[in-house]
Amino acid sequence: MDLRLMARVLFLRAAWRRRDHWDAARIAAHQEHALRDLRRAAYAGSEFYRRHHAGLHEAPLDQLPSVTKAELMDHFDEAVTTPDLRLVDLENHLRALTERGGDPGVPWKGRWWAAATAGTTGWRGTFVWNRSEWATVLASYARANDWAGISAGLTRPLKMGLVSSLVPTHQSAVVGVSLRSGIVPTLRLDVTAPMEETVAALDRFQPRILVGYASALKPLAAEQRAGRLHISPQGVMSASEVLSPHTAAELEAAWGSAPFDVYAATETAGIASPCTYRNRHVYEDLLIIEPVDQAGKPVPAGTTGARLLVTVLFSRTLPLIRYEMSDTVRLDGRGCPCGRPFALLEGIEGRIEDILQLPGKQGPVSVHPIVFHHVLDEAGSAGWQVIQEPAGLQVLLAGLAPGASAEGARAAVAGALNEAGVVGTRVDVHVVEHLERTALGKAPFVRALVRPQ
Repeated sequence: MDLRLMARVLFLRAAWRRRDHWDAARIAAHQEHALRDLRRAAYAGSEFYRRHHAGLHEAPLDQLPSVTKAELMDHFDEAVTTPDLRLVDLENHLRALTERGGDPGVPWKGRWWAAATAGTTGWRGTFVWNRSEWATVLASYARANDWAGISAGLTRPLKMGLVSSLVPTHQSAVVGVSLRSGIVPTLRLDVTAPMEETVAALDRFQPRILVGYASALKPLAAEQRAGRLHISPQGVMSASEVLSPHTAAELEAAWGSAPFDVYAATETAGIASPCTYRNRHVYEDLLIIEPVDQAGKPVPAGTTGARLLVTVLFSRTLPLIRYEMSDTVRLDGRGCPCGRPFALLEGIEGRIEDILQLPGKQGPVSVHPIVFHHVLDEAGSAGWQVIQEPAGLQVLLAGLAPGASAEGARAAVAGALNEAGVVGTRVDVHVVEHLERTALGKAPFVRALVRPQ
């Protein structure tokens, strides 16, 4: 355990609790000041941002051009504000962790923590943080526990069972080993491990909080309800994948309380998490989010954006200013009984990449994953997945729920596609033991056809 790092995390958590009592004006003033400092640091140290914002250094945020992951990685060495950081060296470090092993919680060169995305949206991203930034990243994840009302301390350790990826370049792995301490004893389990091993390990550990991908938590809920898993977590947190209402209901049925749906990303760390009322509040003191339409114009509260622009107010080593994410989210203009002034994130509907383009009578038809949720959530006992192939759609059901059948699921999907205006698309359904997962262990609901370049 890095004592200096842990001390900084504890300090930030205590300081941030006072922000729960800010009003909207105080948040806006804080954002304005933090954004000014971020842009000053970016223009002083990053050749990329000086060029990218040329002529706009004094312009309002909403007039600045956005930046994509591809642009950032293409110009990484110019984008970072530290001259001795090079992408090739960072990639070599991450490759060594993967191939030869090592502790991802130990800072590279004693100064940097790093993580990479899997590249499922078409481009792998590598991100790096200095000690101050990494403490903020860790504190942002710990805030989710605070807002959920799950406390930790010397007299009551927070035993955390984490079912996700053990790939050492994945941020959850780096966060997990960085937070290890007597205050937060952590059991990290591989989401791809056999179910009986995971169940046995959780039974032995008896976590106070269970954290994992939605696709990992749903089969665990089935094990609990079947009497093969015997844990009583104080809270269940879903992260890194879309949590459907049906899966949330299954988790509540298994463990007696609604799960907490946490929204975070490798690039940004924590973005939003629920309070005890299960309303998801945006971390507006740490970042600025802008749901925008296809043309890049802001959408009003209650409207789902086509993509999301995120400005990370504490990023200095690799500044993120209006960074493009393909997530489709919706803000809520209401307040919350908990009294926190932070904006509410009403819906996280997935990513642009999850929307399939299928043939219709008048041309391609966009099919959102919600179409499949409506007909498949109750069919697969441990989840489902739709894979687009040249010949049509392959539907994978991880086990069959009582009363469900492969033919019934096929007919339901075909009918839903017909109602959506899709024609000429073959649907095949297969019952499998496990869903296909990405290199980082995630099981996306939809995998679109990858066309040759």
